Amino acid sequence: MRFDRASGVFLHLTSLPGPHGIGDLGAGAREFLSFLQEAEQAYWQFCPLGPTSSAHGNSPYQSFSAFAGNPLLISLDRLVDDGWLTDEDLQPVPDFDEHSVDYDAVGEYKRDKLRTAHQRFRETATDEDRAALDEFRDDEPWVDDYALFRALKKKHEGVAWVDWPEPIRTRDPDALAEARDELSEEVEYRTLLQYWFDTQWQAFKNDAEEAGIELVGDVPIYVGLDSADVWSSPEAFQLDDQNRPTAVAGVPPNPGDDGQRWGNPLYDWKRLADNDYDWWGRRLERLFDQVDVTRLDHFQGFLEYWAIPFESDSPADGEWREGPGADFFESIRDQLGDLPFIAEDLGFPDAELQALMDRFEFPGMRVPQYADWCQGGNEHQPMNYPKNAVAYTSTHDTDTFAGYYNAMSDRQRECLHYNLGVDGSEINWSIIEAVWQSDAILAFTTLQDLLGLDSHARFNTPGTLEGNWTWRVTSEGLDEGIATKLGTMTAIQIR
Repeated sequence: MRFDRASGVFLHLTSLPGPHGIGDLGAGAREFLSFLQEAEQAYWQFCPLGPTSSAHGNSPYQSFSAFAGNPLLISLDRLVDDGWLTDEDLQPVPDFDEHSVDYDAVGEYKRDKLRTAHQRFRETATDEDRAALDEFRDDEPWVDDYALFRALKKKHEGVAWVDWPEPIRTRDPDALAEARDELSEEVEYRTLLQYWFDTQWQAFKNDAEEAGIELVGDVPIYVGLDSADVWSSPEAFQLDDQNRPTAVAGVPPNPGDDGQRWGNPLYDWKRLADNDYDWWGRRLERLFDQVDVTRLDHFQGFLEYWAIPFESDSPADGEWREGPGADFFESIRDQLGDLPFIAEDLGFPDAELQALMDRFEFPGMRVPQYADWCQGGNEHQPMNYPKNAVAYTSTHDTDTFAGYYNAMSDRQRECLHYNLGVDGSEINWSIIEAVWQSDAILAFTTLQDLLGLDSHARFNTPGTLEGNWTWRVTSEGLDEGIATKLGTMTAIQIR
């Protein structure tokens, strides 16, 4: 799929303004849509939407499900509008920090209110309400296994499913039927949360369409081991006869590092191919009901992947194995039509990988923070970006551009000034303009870079668990003057 030249802003949903300690699908989402309209932007990009866990630092890239939505993104105010909560139910609202998400405090508050809303549903739902919930279950067959998975997690006090008793771990049909009956109320609660998330998401997506804003999602190539995905579809993964992984994902050692053992289970690509990649087809069909474009994280894994024996803690013990390559994308295209994908190809300058991207016209990524500013022709300098690329001033995994700039060596900073023809006085706007002026088909900046914020506003530091995914913007931060300035730049450089 070819894109038209356009630009957008990256901001995860949790970073939106709002009254309940975390961004959600309420008024803050509409505020940001209005900001994007004012700024003449075409796209809003964000991180994956799945339910997160404190055990993984609340990372949206380590979710309990590749299909489900995060209940913390449900707007309580919208549940009030729909009659499942009252204004009194929301009181007292804790004194949440409007600049940062405290996931423990937010989780305690919002989950209590969601339980209250579920109880009111049980007491007051009409036949029409229950029919709508049943219709959702019929339309989204993944939700039954997901809801049972979460109910069983609660019953087993959060223990990973690979350590559950064998009849449940290996999905014995009688054991599953007994569990559904025993845990029916909790299963209903988990299903209802997904129904409310879906209802609010579709209303939000409709608002985005009316505003002329396309939504850009994100697909982590791998799913978490302790997820409903692996438990409910073991045939899609490289597991043994006890449904435990035989190998896990990671990256090999490179000069200067020891590699990484991510621990995610690997796909059984041969078995998936025999079934036309049905699990992936369902996953992507669900995603494209929610978004217009998606970024494929770790695109290299579709070409070849590093497999580390499950019993080994050393990435060096792994080996390269062949991925599905073009066959996967041809099959998915046959099922879903156009493939509006952005390929995350950072760190893998491989001719075979580039050939795969070119075959399907997937743009790769360019980020100026990876540039050697003193090297002529460096591929991450904006003036050298190819047309079939998506350019970012920063990403969720990098520092803000101001933070990066402040930490540069004097020589690199001087070379940056020379290359961009700037003095560094408004470095955030200088890099936005350079990315907007590049030949890249799509240009993105983050809201932190629009605001010129330094490292304190960094969203995530890879390889760490503490202090990530917490930054928030206030309503005042969605400044009309900034929107107007970006809109003017966009009209000149993009359109």
